[in-house]
Amino acid sequence: MTSGPTLMARNYRCPRMDDILGSMHRRINALGLDLSGLTVITEAATGFYSCTASIAAMAGAAHVHAVARDTRRYGTFEDAASATLSLAKAAGVADRVTVSRAVEPRMLTECDILTNSGHLRPISAEMIAHLPDHAVIALMFEAWEFRDADLDLLACRKRGIRVAGVNERHPQVGVFPFLGPLCVRLLSDAGLALRGARISLLCDNPFAPFIEQGLTRAGASVAINPSERDRVDQEPDAVVVALDPSRNSPLAEKELSALAGSGREVLLAQFWGDVDREAARHVWPGPVWPPSAPPQGHMAVLLSELGHEPVVRLQAGGLRAAEIVARGGVLADGGVAELI
Repeated sequence: MTSGPTLMARNYRCPRMDDILGSMHRRINALGLDLSGLTVITEAATGFYSCTASIAAMAGAAHVHAVARDTRRYGTFEDAASATLSLAKAAGVADRVTVSRAVEPRMLTECDILTNSGHLRPISAEMIAHLPDHAVIALMFEAWEFRDADLDLLACRKRGIRVAGVNERHPQVGVFPFLGPLCVRLLSDAGLALRGARISLLCDNPFAPFIEQGLTRAGASVAINPSERDRVDQEPDAVVVALDPSRNSPLAEKELSALAGSGREVLLAQFWGDVDREAARHVWPGPVWPPSAPPQGHMAVLLSELGHEPVVRLQAGGLRAAEIVARGGVLADGGVAELI
């Protein structure tokens, strides 16, 4: 799931340290994650995303290089370093985690697994040139969600560097089941009462059944990709956009006008997929949520809104997928790892 950390998310009130550490231990054990002898480069981050470096070290990584930057949305380098090292200390692995301001060539030359995390992106041809031939890049999301802006895939192909996606629907990863509650959170934040609400879900990807299930459980009636006539007849209370941005241009004036139908005030909720916000201001008759557009190609609401558990699952799953590829494991249908 293509998302990233944010310092300001409401649920970044820290859980009890033993709760998040317990979640990390359970996921490492459930996945059989074993990074013994491997060197990992990942990000140092704020909030629940600070767990990645510690998960790698707890799974036996020989060393973890965690990289952070000063950002306006996600806090300062010092914020990320403090959060990451505090968790590593609590886990008893701080001696194998170092935090740096940049990815240096010497780190890359000894790297076994490089995660495609926010503070490391974009992973350029220059970075890839320093990696050893056996290195694996961990996408930390499913292979079909790949974004060209994240990673120079051509450079990976030329070098023979393998790129591993993680099957977020695997039972021991289990991230996609959080999509429904995440969409419920988005709509609730927008002020929509879910029980009895009629929702049109625009979705062209595997998110659809998970979002539908979550909304239905919350009491809503969901129509997936309804025809224009169906939208007019049913008069939805909300239109949820969950379209793969790699396959769709931003929803522009023409598409938004068609979706708006009769002009009745309907909530437009941007879950995933790009919306031309300027066009929406002109033609959409109701509110658009969230008020500020997410970065292009990114989800508008983050897993961290639901606490630490989905974040731990995703980060541990991404590391396990890369480990399987790095160690030459079998890539079975429905398994944890998939190659792009």
